[in-house]
Amino acid sequence: MATTANAVRVHAFGGSDALKIESIPLPDPKDDELVVKVMAASINPVDFKIRNGTYPRVKAEHLPRTLGRDLSGVVETAGPASGFKAGDAIYAFLGPDRGGNADRVLIKPNEAAAKPKSLNHVQAAAVPLAALTAWQGLFDVGGLQAGERVLIHAGNGGVGHLAVQFAKAKGAWVATTCSGIDKNFVRGLGADQVIDYRAERFEELVEPVDLVLDLVGGEARARSWFVIKKGGRLASALGLSEADNAKATDAGVTAQMYVAKVSTAQLAEVASLIDAGKVKVEVQDVFAFKDVASAHDKLEKEHTRGKIVLDLTK
Repeated sequence: MATTANAVRVHAFGGSDALKIESIPLPDPKDDELVVKVMAASINPVDFKIRNGTYPRVKAEHLPRTLGRDLSGVVETAGPASGFKAGDAIYAFLGPDRGGNADRVLIKPNEAAAKPKSLNHVQAAAVPLAALTAWQGLFDVGGLQAGERVLIHAGNGGVGHLAVQFAKAKGAWVATTCSGIDKNFVRGLGADQVIDYRAERFEELVEPVDLVLDLVGGEARARSWFVIKKGGRLASALGLSEADNAKATDAGVTAQMYVAKVSTAQLAEVASLIDAGKVKVEVQDVFAFKDVASAHDKLEKEHTRGKIVLDLTK
C-alpha cells in the first residue's frame, strides 16, 4: 500500500508560481475510510483564492496546505466498514482538512459516492464541489420548490450551470445572468430567461422571484434585493455583510450565506440525475497534473464556461 502521495501544495501566498508538487505522507485508512487513486481533480475559484491569500478562512499560519476539494478516482484500499471495495470508481467532495489535487487521497465517511456511470473521470471530477454548492444553495438553504421562480447569477459558471439544471429538474422557473457569448449555452441548459449582465440590467427585465442564488456578490447582489418578492429568499455562497442583512430586512426578504458541506447522499442523488440524462456537465479545459499553474492562471484570469479539470493520467 502506498504511504505517500504527490500533491499540489502552497507554502506561501502568491501567484501561480507559488504552487509546488511535492510528496506528502498518506495516512493508513481507518475501518470506515478509503485510499483512492485519483484519476482527475477539479480546480475551483477557492483554490486560487487560497493560493493568493484572499480566502478569509485560510491564513498564513494555516500553510503549507494541499489544494483541491473534489476528485474522481478508483479505490485502492477500503476499510471494512467503508461500504466500498478496491476497484470501485468513486467521486468525492473532501472536507477542508485535506486536499484533492493529489495522486492519492484519504477519503472519509460521507465524502464519496459511486461515480456517475455516464461520465468519465475527468467529467466526474468537475461535479462534486460545484454540484453540492448549487444543490445546497437552491434547496437546503434556499428552500426552492416546484413552481417557484429563481434567479441564478452566473449561470455559465461551474456552479451556475449545474444550478440552472437542478432548478429546472425540480420544476422551478429559472432566470439567469451570464456573459453574452454564453447566452445560447445557458438557454440549452433549460433557462427560461437569460440576461447578458454586461449589456442588460436584470432588475429591469426579471419579474419578481422567490429566490436569488447569489454566486457573484458585489453589485449583482446589491441590485438583487429589488427582484425578490416580499417574503422571498437570497442564498449566497459568498459572505454577507451587516449592510447586506440590513438591506434584506428593508426589502422584507431572508438572506443567508452558506458554505457547501460534504454529503454522500446528495452526491448519489446528483449522480442519479446525471445518469438519467437530466443534468449535463460542462468541462471547458483539461490540464495535465504538472500544468496546474496554467490551470490556475486560466481560471483566475480568463473567462470560463463550466469547469477546469486536472487529468492525473497525463
